[in-house]
Amino acid sequence: MPALPDRPPEWVADAVFYQIFPDRFARSGRVAQPGNLEPWESPPTHHGYKGGDLIGIAERLDWIEDLGANAIYLNPIFRSGSNHRYHTHDYFVVDPLLGGDEGFDRLMESCRSRGIRVVLDGVLNHASRGFFPFHDIMENGARSPWIEWFHVNGFPMRAYEEDRPPNYAAWWGLHALPKFNTENPQVVEYLYSVGEHWARRGIDGWRLDVPTEISTPGFWEGFRQRVRAVNPDLYIVGEIWEHATDWIARGDRFDATMNYLFGGWTLAFTIGGEIDSELARGLHYPITPPLDAATYGAAVERLLDIYPDHANRANLNLLGSHDTPRVLSLARGDVTAVVLAMVLLLTFPGAPCIYYGDEIGLEGGQEPESRAAFPWNDPGDWSTGILSSVRSLVALRHAHPALRHGTYLRLPTGSGAGLHWFLLDHPEERVVVAVNAGRDAASVATQSIGDRFETLWGFGGIATDGGTTRAALGPRSAAVWLAER
Repeated sequence: MPALPDRPPEWVADAVFYQIFPDRFARSGRVAQPGNLEPWESPPTHHGYKGGDLIGIAERLDWIEDLGANAIYLNPIFRSGSNHRYHTHDYFVVDPLLGGDEGFDRLMESCRSRGIRVVLDGVLNHASRGFFPFHDIMENGARSPWIEWFHVNGFPMRAYEEDRPPNYAAWWGLHALPKFNTENPQVVEYLYSVGEHWARRGIDGWRLDVPTEISTPGFWEGFRQRVRAVNPDLYIVGEIWEHATDWIARGDRFDATMNYLFGGWTLAFTIGGEIDSELARGLHYPITPPLDAATYGAAVERLLDIYPDHANRANLNLLGSHDTPRVLSLARGDVTAVVLAMVLLLTFPGAPCIYYGDEIGLEGGQEPESRAAFPWNDPGDWSTGILSSVRSLVALRHAHPALRHGTYLRLPTGSGAGLHWFLLDHPEERVVVAVNAGRDAASVATQSIGDRFETLWGFGGIATDGGTTRAALGPRSAAVWLAER
């Protein structure tokens, strides 16, 4: 008999994540900075630093807690030569601009005291020109003892000759990102030790950057075994933009994927044809073409069907991230479209993830514009409509087990209609969610799914008569109902 898959940690299905780009969230004023920081309010740039730090995050945990988030996903925090820190210099040291290891300890202590989980970003397929083994090769050429850690094709190294291709394997051919040779057992052991080290330091999970770039057989299976041996409750989620069945269904590599497919289809439904086509150009998730309710419902239902139930409940569902334009900008400032998308995000099976600032309607195009500093000093520019909706929807999710653990059942809708609705069935309760993304009022009907209904969120009508349940919503609106049986 085959072994049962190693299941995701149970806590993930009850989590609401808040993604933070550390340089841009909050300055504490307690971390020594060398100077030359960009003004906090100025537009973000590719290479400039704004000086956000981990102690600043710890000091803003009230905000995260008031939002209802109980887990944080941090973009990379290790020593680096870039504001996004995907160019890792040292995997065992927290960047001093973020407060170093002391700042990390302060944040972890504060999060533990509040019951907030912390997931780190792991960049294991490539390092950087500043990573000490690669730097040694640049200094010593063919005599470097580290040469077999990378795929070097000639000397001298063309690490900074941007007008010529690098003469070593690099991620997407970028000179700054030399790829590890994961066929080398020493490299594998080093990367596994990174995973173990931070698991011992108390993190609750790893978000793994571009994991499909490592094709060495058994690498990710071994990584899972090693970090789970340190903490059996560690969450492992891969950044995979397409279907990820091969990566998460067997339970021997990742628990979950970043669910960009769900996010893309959800925006294609709630924003529809009003999406900013310039910002949408070249994106790697399906925010176009526009979807009607029937097409959207079928797409997300198929998505749930391709994964086992335990993976669906662990998938990191999102509308946007540091790698996409801001949701409100994609929607050309349409707050209602964002609220409708948030309704679907916060009622769908899995772990919802809110990118910092999206809850207040922070705007921005493709990166670096999508990585602006949080405007703490400008609350007058915040979208109170989005913020109040997110807070109330997160609270609703925490209050109702059907929204976290219910069985998803799509309910019938007419072809071309704008009203999508579904049922979440749980032994303790039954919840109905309906979203009308259309410009006209709409109604739908199905066989009885309850005798009476209590409105939990939003506005709309629903009733059962003669064995048929009918729901009606106004244009561009949503509702959540508790069904009594």
